Amino acid sequence: MALPAASYLQFTPDLNICRILNGMWQVSGGHGRIDPKAAIQTMFKYVDAGFITWDLADHYGPAEDLIGEFRRQLIATRGKEAVSHIQAFTKWVPRPGKMTKKIVEDNINISLRRMDVESLDLMQFHWWEYQDKNYLDALKYMAELQTEGKIKHLALTNFDTEHLQIIVEAGIKIVSNQVQFSLVDRRPEVSMIQFCQQHDIKLFTYGTVCGGLLSEKYLGKPEPRGFDLATVSLKKYKNMVDAWGGWRLFQELLSTVKSIADKHEVSISNVAVRYILDKSAVGGVIVGARLGISEHLADNAKVFDFALDAEDVNQIDAVSRQSRDLYQLIGDCGDEYRR
Repeated sequence: MALPAASYLQFTPDLNICRILNGMWQVSGGHGRIDPKAAIQTMFKYVDAGFITWDLADHYGPAEDLIGEFRRQLIATRGKEAVSHIQAFTKWVPRPGKMTKKIVEDNINISLRRMDVESLDLMQFHWWEYQDKNYLDALKYMAELQTEGKIKHLALTNFDTEHLQIIVEAGIKIVSNQVQFSLVDRRPEVSMIQFCQQHDIKLFTYGTVCGGLLSEKYLGKPEPRGFDLATVSLKKYKNMVDAWGGWRLFQELLSTVKSIADKHEVSISNVAVRYILDKSAVGGVIVGARLGISEHLADNAKVFDFALDAEDVNQIDAVSRQSRDLYQLIGDCGDEYRR
């Protein structure tokens, strides 16, 4: 299975990425026990299928260690050239507080060591408290480490438009922001997309298939209760569906998307991902990889085999217009983490 050229994006001059990123939150616990050996064998399958870009974080359990071991095995079996074609985007999620160059560098060094790299492809920074302005110091020190070669590119995770603007105006070059964006959660359309377009910043989106809720599995099914939702992702995005409009409207959305999927001979999740990939400023969609437990490589590849037409988009948008305004309810991107 080879992905078409359209499935890749020249994200930065040195990084040509797959527009479906393999999300490694799923190895952090709460999505089933991960066998490291089976996980790494599965990572070879992903890369061989063309899914060469990984999204992870310092707090996603063994994610950084798995990348390090995978890189070592890839080099040992296929040579150094093979590893030059994959990317691993990590995150640093510190507790708020005073930031010194040493604190920042010590934490970056941990990721470098765990991932067994000399330079991090992309460091996506998250900060819990906007009232604590030390996030600007952290980013300035990271920019210094970028100059020193320890980080290739700086990025953010779950920053809202207001604080993204503060960072940009402070002279810090940001190449991407990771945000929740789906047929259910369309808050990035309010102000984030426009700002990112103006400043050449890409969005990497998560929650785009709502943890698996946007799939045939839930079409025409009664509303699941807490014990029916087997992963932390399903629980999280079921709460988002409740806030958005509830199970009845979600069924209308699934039914609409199913008719579009049938027309293109693809799956509901394919349509959900394609819709977001087509949005301005979106560089890629993160799809969870439950390594060694379940995989959807062949299905994910179909995202690049079709295009949504105006009628498809209008049908989806008609359902969206019946929903509550999550921007009014929750706030801008990432505000759900700072309530």
